[in-house]
Amino acid sequence: MLTALALLLTLQTADSTAGPSLLAPAVETRRLSAEDAHQGVAADAHYLYAISNGAIAKLDKANGRVLARWRGDPRRFIHMNSCALAGANELVCALSNYPAVPMASSAEWFDVRTMRHLRSHSFGHGHGSLTWIDWHDDGWWACFANYDGKGGEPGRDHNWTTLVHYDRTFVERGTWLFPETVLARFAPHSASGGAWGGDGLLYVTGHDRPELYVLRVPATGSRLEHVATISIPTNGQAIAWDPSEARLLWSIERDTSEVVASRVPPVPESRGR
Repeated sequence: MLTALALLLTLQTADSTAGPSLLAPAVETRRLSAEDAHQGVAADAHYLYAISNGAIAKLDKANGRVLARWRGDPRRFIHMNSCALAGANELVCALSNYPAVPMASSAEWFDVRTMRHLRSHSFGHGHGSLTWIDWHDDGWWACFANYDGKGGEPGRDHNWTTLVHYDRTFVERGTWLFPETVLARFAPHSASGGAWGGDGLLYVTGHDRPELYVLRVPATGSRLEHVATISIPTNGQAIAWDPSEARLLWSIERDTSEVVASRVPPVPESRGR
């Protein structure tokens, strides 16, 4: 009995301390031209939304044709980093004053039917520069980037990048630092994109590497767990899951102004639990 118990404890310890897996790469399925695809892309069942610093273009998912475009006042919409589907008819977007300091950020909501701006929530100055926000598990999850050099604040670098969990009224529930293995890949930049997967894992991209980092909120402690890394066909920036096709991820290639769809392999159940 004691021998069996010791073996079980050894296996549990080995599993909990195992390093991240390197999974098969995502397979590109299509790409479309999108002149506004400078920061990221969002997706719903019928349309894509290409995002630049101060504009959002609504695209026909079949051919990339621009159906509508919203443009913001550049004095207020300085650096829109990403957008995500929030409910059936809204986008929520991460806005910051990058590269100005002190860092200040807000979340901005838009009606996808009319492409009109709806409302705003200011985070002010705090954890860093908001790069993405997503709804999951009855709450908001927001990533605040910190940088080495340009856009960074004295005394902080990319290691200060923070994930914050809020309730629906933006009362803070918890905060986590990123895994050191992922931070090393971010440097000298930070997390540019993030989206919760249907498997309950968090998928994150950096600024310029063609990599997707699969993360998990730990049962204990204050640093996210690095579950796996998946190669993707584009170089960082904001991402979005396609709600109409399982494991289909949209990303952008900013150098060529394209939105790109790729099929992401599933994370083995033993790694995702």
